[in-house]
Amino acid sequence: MILTDKQILEEVEKGTILIEPFRRSSLGTNSYDVHLGRYLATYRDEVLDARQHNQIDVFEIPEEGFVLQPNTLYLGVTLEYTETHAHVPFLEGKSSVGRLGIDIHATAGKGDVGFCNTWTLEISVTQQVRVYHGMPIGQLIYFEVKGGIENYYNSKDNAKYNNRTTKPVESMMWRNEW
Repeated sequence: MILTDKQILEEVEKGTILIEPFRRSSLGTNSYDVHLGRYLATYRDEVLDARQHNQIDVFEIPEEGFVLQPNTLYLGVTLEYTETHAHVPFLEGKSSVGRLGIDIHATAGKGDVGFCNTWTLEISVTQQVRVYHGMPIGQLIYFEVKGGIENYYNSKDNAKYNNRTTKPVESMMWRNEW
């Protein structure tokens, strides 16, 4: 079951959902709008290697915005820091963003119960488009969990994305054992 606006507010009041900064105007009927943070990043190498630590170059979005280019993967970050202690958060793009040809995630739309951080975005575009720091970029949807939880994300020893950040985080696939 997806939480409604009233339920999201109740969970925020209880502390099981934390959104910083929280703006009442960003609360939708059954979602919460998140905004593009100040930083973007691109990978240094043209060929990425899943077994290697691929380095990124992080840069700040200027006040006049930044023009995203097709055929380039940009890592972005949400302005909002979130914590979700009792629900499964899903990040989806806003329809108005999609209508500009912007995809905000390649595969990683679902968070885990216990995820506490900003959200790294995997941004790609179909044509050139100018984006701005602080623009609405996506929406968080919260699902109820049925059953108990043994391993919250923020307490897993092998969780790769637990360090609080305001900048995009590159793939940590290279840290997996396989």
